Amino acid sequence: MKVGAVVLAAGGSSRLGQPKQLLHHEGRTLVRRTTETALAAGLSPVVVVLGAHREAVAAELAGLPVHPVHNPDWAAGMGGSLRVGLRALPPESVDAALVVLCDQLRVDAPHLSALVDTFSRTQSPIVASGYAGARGVPVLFSRTLFAELEALAPEEGARRVIAREPSRVVEVALAGGAEDVDTAADLARLTGVPRG
Repeated sequence: MKVGAVVLAAGGSSRLGQPKQLLHHEGRTLVRRTTETALAAGLSPVVVVLGAHREAVAAELAGLPVHPVHNPDWAAGMGGSLRVGLRALPPESVDAALVVLCDQLRVDAPHLSALVDTFSRTQSPIVASGYAGARGVPVLFSRTLFAELEALAPEEGARRVIAREPSRVVEVALAGGAEDVDTAADLARLTGVPRG
């Protein structure tokens, strides 16, 4: 069973006002932390989709055995970045792709491994993380769904495919999965530095 990863790191972080990919948490930038987590979970290949702040974000991947790819239309939305990432991960080379974001602080290698193990055990087309009463990323998609994912509009995310047919989804709980970094308040919580 070969499972690759698509790390979505192309966004402009407009609500935050600075590139979230380059924020530091526990001694590493978020993009490096996420990418190292995917590698630690045994995912291969690991594709990192870049867009805004491409050179600075790419520099954070130095020395890691990953495949950075550029989405020139990153501003159009996550669906486009997902398409670019999947196309860098040809379906004939993997059985599934695990889609990961940079800003979910509770995601670790054991959780990603649990998603892969659940896919191996159940052969479910979608294995999603469950938190805050919803199903979302990180999420594993069987290669049989790659065409469906690539058909998403640029402004649509993977959640649309997850929700389309609930019977094909298996859920793995992720405590604190809704904790991410979108605003200055999130940043203050992340760094422990009060706003002022």
